[in-house]
Amino acid sequence: MGLIFWNHGGGSISGVCFDELRGSDSLSLTEINSALAAASVSMTDKFEFIGFDACLMGTVETANILATYSRYMYGSEETEPGYGWDYTAIGDFLGEDPYADGADEVLSAIDKAVIYKRNGSDHSEACGLSAYYPLQLQGSAELEIFGDVAVSPYYLSFVDRTIYGSSTGGNTEDYDNSSILDLWLSSDDTEDYDDYWDCYGDCEPTGESPLIVFYDEPQFFEDGTFGFSLTDESLEYTAGVQANVYMISENMDDLIELGVSVDIIPDWENGIFTDNFDGYWFSLPDGQILAVYVVEECDGYDIYTSPVLINGEETNLRIIHDYENDTVTIDGIWDGIDENGMAARNVYELSEGDSITPLYYASAIDSDDEYYYYGDEYVFDGEPEIYFDLLYDGEYLYGFTIDDIFGDYFVTDFVNFTVDGKDIYYSELS
Repeated sequence: MGLIFWNHGGGSISGVCFDELRGSDSLSLTEINSALAAASVSMTDKFEFIGFDACLMGTVETANILATYSRYMYGSEETEPGYGWDYTAIGDFLGEDPYADGADEVLSAIDKAVIYKRNGSDHSEACGLSAYYPLQLQGSAELEIFGDVAVSPYYLSFVDRTIYGSSTGGNTEDYDNSSILDLWLSSDDTEDYDDYWDCYGDCEPTGESPLIVFYDEPQFFEDGTFGFSLTDESLEYTAGVQANVYMISENMDDLIELGVSVDIIPDWENGIFTDNFDGYWFSLPDGQILAVYVVEECDGYDIYTSPVLINGEETNLRIIHDYENDTVTIDGIWDGIDENGMAARNVYELSEGDSITPLYYASAIDSDDEYYYYGDEYVFDGEPEIYFDLLYDGEYLYGFTIDDIFGDYFVTDFVNFTVDGKDIYYSELS
């Protein structure tokens, strides 16, 4: 007898099975634990397996909860395709061969945490279970949830120390884990527990991460490239670097966001990052530039999302840039990532005759007003190709965003660049 959870998954903190009719409430690991504990009273044996046909649930915290109630757990460290598992193939296999070859090998590996794994192309080195690590901090609420599902007081102390360091610029010399260990040993004292977590407050990204320290401030180098270098210590805290591009409207009143480029030259060994920007950008076949944002950088290809209207409805184009084969294609229509941080699982095909209208985030230069800027309607002709075209003649801004390992980031100053035909001229921001 097995149990399968099917729906969206968010890992150790967010849980699984988000109820769209009740504010996207999910089943947390502690709620699953309570339900299984209640059910196990009337069961004569464990579940043979508990599986998650959902994203990101292959974590050690999930496995630790389920070990009491099942012999095996199936879960993915990666995101899963929208259509989920192939239940026909699974059912046919079980019906034809209910005892599976290799039972002796499985039994000999019963003491190992991971007895079988398959790797997706995105994470070839994934090893079967993930462990929660607070790369993007959500404050005391997230930490309290993790305190309920952590598998070890010492790992909980490690996470707590990481949070502490994020608020002190990485300095943990004064950190003391005694309160964590005391709480673990006296978990019934919930009042002290709540007070402890509340002392941290909310950890919000600042856009000015104190961990990002420049050896060379962003500048034009002698070879004409725009870039910067980081100190050795700061490089240790750096998770990624991307470039932001904005278009200045013809009347010089608005900034129109064109999105994010990963076309930079990174030297991770020496901490030097420079632009590799040639003025080309994603565009529809009719020449309209698209706003694009990186969803995932993969081996041999990158995945982007572009906000659009499809037949008047707000959604996204999912775009794949296969740089090994030098192709850019529309993968389909994708609802993107919602306010709960859950990525839509389904990608829908475009149909010939569908209307595509590009959307851009825009803001007024002289005020805090923000709004959508709309492109022109384009009728899809059935060909999914996306073009790289030179940007329109005009004025643009270019700058870097540097992500740190704790979920904060640093936005550099911008420089101007002017597109005039095939020529690009860079200048300091006036």
